[in-house]
Amino acid sequence: MRLILLGPPGAGKGTQAKRLMDEHGIPQLSTGDMLRAAVKAETEIGLTAKDIMARGDLVPDDVVVAIVEDRIGNPDCSNGFILDGFPRTVAQAESLETMLRAHGLDLDAVVQLEVDEEALAQRIQRRAAESGEAVREDDTVEALHNRLMVYREQTAPLIEHYKDTGHLVTVDGMQPIDGVTASILAVLQKAKSGQLHAAG
Repeated sequence: MRLILLGPPGAGKGTQAKRLMDEHGIPQLSTGDMLRAAVKAETEIGLTAKDIMARGDLVPDDVVVAIVEDRIGNPDCSNGFILDGFPRTVAQAESLETMLRAHGLDLDAVVQLEVDEEALAQRIQRRAAESGEAVREDDTVEALHNRLMVYREQTAPLIEHYKDTGHLVTVDGMQPIDGVTASILAVLQKAKSGQLHAAG
């Protein structure tokens, strides 16, 4: 299964990715982790990225896609993978699709966890009140609203893109965790049987 999980900060993507990894025996690929690993391993693309980062520049899309391409060639990705934090823009999505096609691959599904933003903010406040501890700077309601704004501007256009390609499936992320997992697994069963793209 080759999957992308989409959803705003706090939607539960990390929790669901972990469950899918256990269920399907596939790795979760974080572009940040892959970038650091490539730099550390001093692969050709890793050295390119290291030079770019040393100059203080953003790593361009083609280099990130090349790092993903390197990573999915590893044996643990033979049954598929879950992409985490990539793609973030439509341009990155198109680059990813071109690369996958070059290897005769396609995405099985792009699962959007749909959540109520106000409920997310309440969840953060409740978590802070229950813990009684100082809240991380990036885990306050104000920070959440900022991250949601960035998500809407940059990543939400991906939803329309994947609707157009027929890959998008929306799951109610406000269900209990087990309910979200069950909904995603039902979607993946459809994808396996080829019903998903036929419906899309």
